[in-house]
Amino acid sequence: MSDPTTPTASYDALRRRAVSRLAPSLPLLQELGDLFAGAGHELALVGGPVRDAFLGRSSHDLDLTTSATPEQTEALLAPWASATWDIGRDFGTIGARKGTDIVEVTTYRSDVYDRKSRKPVVAFGESLEDDLVRRDFTVNAMALRLPTLDFVDPYGGIAALAARTLMTPSAPEVSFGDDPLRMMRAARFAAQLGFDVDPRVRAAMSELAGSIEMISAERVRDELVKLLLSPDPRAGLTLLVDTGIADHVLPELPALRLEVDEHHRHKDVYEHSLTVLEQAVALEGPRVVPGLDEPETVGGPDLVLRLAALLHDVGKPATRRFESGGGVSFHHHEMVGAKLARKRLRALRFDKATINDVSRLTELHLRFHGYGDAQWTDSAVRRYITDAGPLLSRLHLLTRSDCTTRNRRKAAALAASYDGLEGRIAALRAQEELDAVRPELDGNQIAQVLQIKPGPVLGRAYKHLLAYRLDQGPVGQEAARAELLRWWGEQPESNA
Repeated sequence: MSDPTTPTASYDALRRRAVSRLAPSLPLLQELGDLFAGAGHELALVGGPVRDAFLGRSSHDLDLTTSATPEQTEALLAPWASATWDIGRDFGTIGARKGTDIVEVTTYRSDVYDRKSRKPVVAFGESLEDDLVRRDFTVNAMALRLPTLDFVDPYGGIAALAARTLMTPSAPEVSFGDDPLRMMRAARFAAQLGFDVDPRVRAAMSELAGSIEMISAERVRDELVKLLLSPDPRAGLTLLVDTGIADHVLPELPALRLEVDEHHRHKDVYEHSLTVLEQAVALEGPRVVPGLDEPETVGGPDLVLRLAALLHDVGKPATRRFESGGGVSFHHHEMVGAKLARKRLRALRFDKATINDVSRLTELHLRFHGYGDAQWTDSAVRRYITDAGPLLSRLHLLTRSDCTTRNRRKAAALAASYDGLEGRIAALRAQEELDAVRPELDGNQIAQVLQIKPGPVLGRAYKHLLAYRLDQGPVGQEAARAELLRWWGEQPESNA
């Protein structure tokens, strides 16, 4: 089916482009098309793989839709494939693998949604066009019939691709009312594909923003992660904030839009945070570090770094104070922000490691600003290294990204200062193996010197020697033993 306003020749050219992109998979797809056609069933490649073919993007998914029932599909695939599975049978989907190729074949759907639970009542459809109308956006509602490779575009997907615009096959308020998660998906596609949203889509998102709370935290989290790992997360996040959806899924972000007072005594924290995120994304990948022979790499896209960049200042709204001298302060916003980041990520059901890492980076993101004019002692540098632990490389990038001043001289001075700190870090790490720093007496040796048993006192002694090691650097076991005995003489337990 073709859009009557578009010349057939244009569609033929577009189809050839898509077929060219799909060339590596065409023998498999046409083999399957022949298999289903021989049994009297329709089969079509649909959704993301078709969209990506027109965009010139590679897609590893082979999503197919058919007029065959799940039972008929399974019967056809079983002798053809090396393995099949029916974990999606209740939704009409049968999976199959042949060699290294994996396909999923789903029976035409014409679902009806329960507007209270937002869960679909699965119903099988009778035509490809009916199946396509239930999809999220017109750019995903295109298909290639197999084995003929006839292009099917009943809802103007090609026109939307050409305009780089997201529109829904049915009315946006109906589509989003059926499945509110599609609003998150709109933001994700804006970030991934660089598409604008149709004004009608934006209006429906604003109107139905609150309905996103019907969706499970896990599904919201998964869409948010895909958005953040996209090439341009700022575009998607801005859409979520502007339509009010962020108020329900990530309220700490719109809360950063603090009123800028008439004297502009502080920068726009919301815009600053989005800029920090952009700069962190730009720094991902290999990076030359002073004092290191090999480039240091935070491989991108890095979810922990991007979350920390976005959330590092979420403690500012709660800590903002207007000082008597005309300034604005945000004392301890890093500590408050770490707690808020932890709370939000827990609510979104992130894994424990991600929660801990993001909150720790938020807590540490201001530490560098105490470096001043390179006046830190080696002890302070050691503590910076050990407090960051395995997050040190990400902390480097977060700290550098946090400079968004337009004052070139100030920006250059901050960059030079951090270059100096990284150089000192590299030198100390090389000399002292600080990634695995330990007191120069272990627990057994401490117990033997003090003639004590394992317990809280031994733990305190260990922590004291660790602090001594960080302050003094490597001093040898004899000096460590002398310091331990000196410390012990000041403890009430030594006279017990």
